This record gives sequence, structure tokens and C-alpha cells, in this order.
Amino acid sequence: MRYTSTRGGIEPVEFKLAVMMGLARDGGLLLPESFPDVRDRLQSWSRLGYADLAFEIMRLFTGDIPDGDLRRIVDRSYAAFDPVPPALDEPWTGAEPVPVRQCGPVHVLELYHGPTLAFKDVALQFLGNLFEYVLSGSGKALNVVVATSGDTGSAAIHGLRGKKGIRVFVLHPAGRVSPVQALQMTSVIDDNVFNIAIDGTFDDAQRMVKALFSDLPFKDAHSLGAVNSINWARILAQVVYYFYAAFRTIERTKASEVAFSVPTGNFGDVFAGYVAAQMGLPVRNLFVATNENDILDRFFRTGVYARGEVVPTLSPSMDIQVASNFERWLYLHFGCDCGRLRDAMADFAATGRIELKAGEGGSLDPWLRSGSADTASTLATIRRFHADFGRVLDPHTAVGVAVATEALASGAIDGSTPVVCLATAHPAKFPDAIARATGDRSLAVCARIEALKGLPTRSYPLAASERELADFVDLHTR
Repeated sequence: MRYTSTRGGIEPVEFKLAVMMGLARDGGLLLPESFPDVRDRLQSWSRLGYADLAFEIMRLFTGDIPDGDLRRIVDRSYAAFDPVPPALDEPWTGAEPVPVRQCGPVHVLELYHGPTLAFKDVALQFLGNLFEYVLSGSGKALNVVVATSGDTGSAAIHGLRGKKGIRVFVLHPAGRVSPVQALQMTSVIDDNVFNIAIDGTFDDAQRMVKALFSDLPFKDAHSLGAVNSINWARILAQVVYYFYAAFRTIERTKASEVAFSVPTGNFGDVFAGYVAAQMGLPVRNLFVATNENDILDRFFRTGVYARGEVVPTLSPSMDIQVASNFERWLYLHFGCDCGRLRDAMADFAATGRIELKAGEGGSLDPWLRSGSADTASTLATIRRFHADFGRVLDPHTAVGVAVATEALASGAIDGSTPVVCLATAHPAKFPDAIARATGDRSLAVCARIEALKGLPTRSYPLAASERELADFVDLHTR
């Protein structure tokens, strides 16, 4: 399996080089030259445990890593998760890291049983071990620079802390992540971890990181690596749980296909589901669920992708206006036409706007639908699911559940199609939102988080300046 850039400016590369490259050298995003058709393997895969399934799927994309090495990387990555037994009505296949539970009208895929209680752990535990494997014996170093709107930063830190030959620089928007998210990052004071609090938004942080990677002499001189969802390995690791959730849900409901509702900011998580559908997973629809920062919902409803102002919300990891992984979908939508993609991205850079016409049936894509949930709807969903089903949802998950329940009520999802909502974070990461919705802050408590309170913290304030970031990285990598 080889990888090419959405912008067509590099020769195809093997998997390990694609992982270490992160952002393609021409400024594009890396994608495999083709997606394998696995429809003939679905039945045999459907009974596999999570780590076994991850190995089978990943090995299709990692041709330059021997199977034995890949198996060890996978096993080590998911051993870091709390093993959770399946629901009572499911057969026992061993405790799994990402269980699926039925909750009223939807099924909930719990992706928050990793070290930082967020779905990013699923990919970043894998990526941290993958980086260490590729670097081992090479004598080379890697300096990871990552922008975070909340959860990616702490997951990256916990995936890379203490890794030999790796430093990690994490940029988060000061005062725009939850207190728990900030504590999970800044309480890690290992020598190879640098927490940077920028005076700006996540989009500012993302712009700064992209500028650093676009400066190829600087990138090469400082051995920069990426763990944001621009790195293909992140997407690959997330593809696995769509297969796992679909298998478990189809087994439970006897349905022939499933729909997913995905809380969406940078479009990486939902794009992983899109890849799974391309590979032959029986997906009816993927619902792109946004909060008030609804650039993607507006796009899939109107065909107009237009940058706006970031609105702070209860779901800060989704407070994004420019979704990095949108370029990957756009490239596929354009029939892998690099020239057309380059023109579109140049227009967006100049005008802040892309406009597309719907295809047959009035849809931009047969798989993708969208919806949004504002603060009032998010709080109401948290309140209702706690009262009716005894389930406490974090505000990001609540956005996805709100969009799913509205789609079911309106008939946008056929009632015979089970809907899986991705639970992307533990509610204890957002106690203020839980207390505001339910009046009971004690519902949002977790021992992992309580243990962080009172620990020493460290962060470095920085202006939202590309030059200042470059100077900081240079200073700390000498």
C-alpha cells in the first residue's frame, strides 16, 4: 500500500514514511492510492475481539511493517485501556476497550476508556507506539508539534510522554479548553513535554502548526512530526472502531446496515467512518453532527463551505471553523483530481469560501448527512438521557445524540436502521456542563481526574504568532 498527496506534488510513499511525514511536503494530506474492498471478509471479522480486528484491518495499510511487529504495536496500544465487559445481552469475547451500549433510541459507542478519557486515545496510543517503533535503532529524533482544541493535546501527551527520541509541543487556546482538559495537559511535566498556551483560538493554533510544517527547510532541520488528524495513521486507527461498532450493533439488532452520528470538529473522526464505508462496511449514513460552529452542517445542507467566527460552546473540542480533514473528502469528491483540489483550496485561502453543486438526488454525497445542536439542545439532551435512561452524556456526545434523535424523529433515518452515536469523551471532563444540565455536579466524577487535582502544572504562554512558535521550537530542540 502506497500513499499519495491530495495535491499531487509528491511521489507515492510507503506507510512508515507517510506516518513520519504527517502533512505531505506539498501541503496536502496523504491518502492510500486505493481502499481495499473487504466485503468478503466481513463475516469472518465480525466475531473478532478489538485488538484482533485492529490487526486485520491495519495490516492492509501497513505493508512495510512485518505482521509480528504490527501485532505487538497493536497489543501494546490497547493494553493501555481499561478493559470493559460487554453489555449483558452480548456474547463474551473478552473485555474490550470500546464497548457498544444501547441507550433508548440509539446505540452508544464508548470511546473514552483510555488514559485521558477521550476518543483520541484510540489513535494516539497506537501512533505513539508506532513512532517509537519507526525511530528505534535509527538514532534519529522526532519533534511532534500539535494543535489541540481540547482532547488531542492530552491524548498526544499521554501517547508520547517518556518515548525515547521524541519531544512533543502541544498548542492549546488559553482559556478556551475545559479546566479538566487543561489540567490533563499541564499536569504532565515530563522533560519531553512542552505545553504552550496561545493567546488565540484553536484555528489560530492550527494555522501556526500548518505554517511550521509548510516551511520545509525548518521542518527538515527540526525533524517535525504530526499527530493531529492530518496524520493518516490517526484516521487508520479510528477506522477500526466503525467496523467493531457495526458488527456488535448488527449482531444485536439483526439489521443489515447501520447509521452513525459523529460529533464533528476537524472532520477526522467522521472521515474514518467514510473510509470504512468505502471499504465495504454496510453504512447507511454518516451524520456530521456540529454545534454552533456549523460550517460543515451548512456545507452538507447548502454546498457552501464558508469560514465564520469561532463561537465558544459547551463542547470546546468542536469549536472549529476550518476542518483540516475536509480536504481529504473534497479530493475524493473531485474524483482524485489534484488540480481541481488545488484550485479549490487556493480559492478558499483567498476568499474563505468553496461552493459545490449537489449531485443526483440533491445530495453532495450518498453517505454523508448533517445536523447541528445548539447549547439549549445539548443541555436538554443531557438532561433527558439522564432522566429517562440513567445515562450521563458529555456535551460533545450529546451533540451527536441530539442530531441522531432529531433525524430519527424526522424520518431522515429509517426507524429500522440502528443508529450508533460516538461517545467521544467521559462526562467527568465537563462537570460544569453536566451540572448546568442536571443540577448535579456529582454525576461528573472520575477517579482518574480526581487524582490530577493538586498536582504541579507547567505551561508556556505564547502569542498567536507563527514566528514566535518557530523560535520556541528552535530554542527547545537544540
